[in-house]
Amino acid sequence: MTRILRDRISGRPLDARSRTGARTAERAVPRVDLGDGATLLFDEDHTLPLVSITVAMRSGSAHDPDGKEGASRIAMRMLRRGAAGMNAKHIEDQIDRLGGELSVDVAPSSSAMEAQVIERNLVPFVDLLVKILGSPDFPEDELMRLKRETVAEIIEARDSDRALAQRAFRRALFPGHLYGRSTTGTPKSVESLTEDDARRAYSLHVNRGNVVVGLSGDIDEATAKRVAEQLVAAIAAGIAPGDPITEPEPRAGRRLVFVDKPERTQTQILIGALGTSPFDPDHVALGVANAVFGGSFTSRLMREVRSKRGWSYGASARLGVDRHRQSFAMWTFPAAADAAACVRLELELLEAFVDKGITPRELSFIKRYLMRSRAFDVDTAAKRLHQALDVGVLGLPADYHSSYVTKVDAVTCEDASAAVRARIHPNDALVVVVGTADAILGPVRESIPGLLEHEVVAFDED
Repeated sequence: MTRILRDRISGRPLDARSRTGARTAERAVPRVDLGDGATLLFDEDHTLPLVSITVAMRSGSAHDPDGKEGASRIAMRMLRRGAAGMNAKHIEDQIDRLGGELSVDVAPSSSAMEAQVIERNLVPFVDLLVKILGSPDFPEDELMRLKRETVAEIIEARDSDRALAQRAFRRALFPGHLYGRSTTGTPKSVESLTEDDARRAYSLHVNRGNVVVGLSGDIDEATAKRVAEQLVAAIAAGIAPGDPITEPEPRAGRRLVFVDKPERTQTQILIGALGTSPFDPDHVALGVANAVFGGSFTSRLMREVRSKRGWSYGASARLGVDRHRQSFAMWTFPAAADAAACVRLELELLEAFVDKGITPRELSFIKRYLMRSRAFDVDTAAKRLHQALDVGVLGLPADYHSSYVTKVDAVTCEDASAAVRARIHPNDALVVVVGTADAILGPVRESIPGLLEHEVVAFDED
């Protein structure tokens, strides 16, 4: 649900489309109060005979009890495993027969069921969604099967060095914090989940006071309202649960977490710290500066790491966005032999970025790119709707998206450089490396000036 939001604040690779200067006139996404705290957002577009349906909740995995991590994700995935007496196969057959798609997404601060169907089958498809959303059965055999599948996913993810780096980075950057936990859970927490745990998570998230319904595509206002009312009527009354997430606290000093995995000829490196909050007055200015640093094919990171030295095919810097302050992170994946030198270079580039800021020429280029490519963030009903859902579900400032171009245009070099100095602290950087400790731990440690502490964790450690 927040994919577009995260892409924009981090900057994206420049492609041929963004050079055209194309602009799309923005229009507000209509909002309808459905009563009992539920809201409808819709965007009508008859270009294709498709209707997209999102039932989003203002809460997510942060509400999972300690030791029960993964409960929200399991609960949401169980919805299509049995409902209103229908078994999983019958539900899947119905979705396919109606030409539909159905998926769920769970994040720390939000949950969502997302669907799409051809317009001529909207009525029977919504009838099916009503049963799935409002009358889940949570059959024991399907719960056991889903738990096995989820544990297998967790174990399989150990094969992905990038996933390992992201998990270690999140845990080390947010120690003891809800942002540091896995949405999927651990094998132990998933295996402990019961039907009662899944039902409690479902009841917590899926209630009228916690729901935002989004509809877009080949649908008019009257039909959108009728569909939304039908979906909302299927679920129990209730209120949105409070936000359990607190503001994360920064940690002083440079730290290294080395994820030890045997026989790695290539590494994954994440370097970063706490970044930005959508409520910071310099939020957009920092996003603009970050796009200069690591948000395009011509960024400083890409130029220095890839173009000049050929150490990593990709090099980027991103700013995460959620209700509370998220991360700033640089990502590279050099060969093991180049890892130590790459870490040192990135830290030097980060220091220079903070000390000297950005240049007028860099600012002019990136502002032009960001403002022109804005058209491709709002050129479909689905994109416009998801931006409105960002605001409605995460509680972002009302003009977060609509004022983006105006705010980017207003950013000065002084604004951008001041934002970097205020928010990014190189001396408190966290460095995460996935590699083979016996081969490169020593050189990597020596490449980090002023290293305060380091730890080595096994790649299969939960």
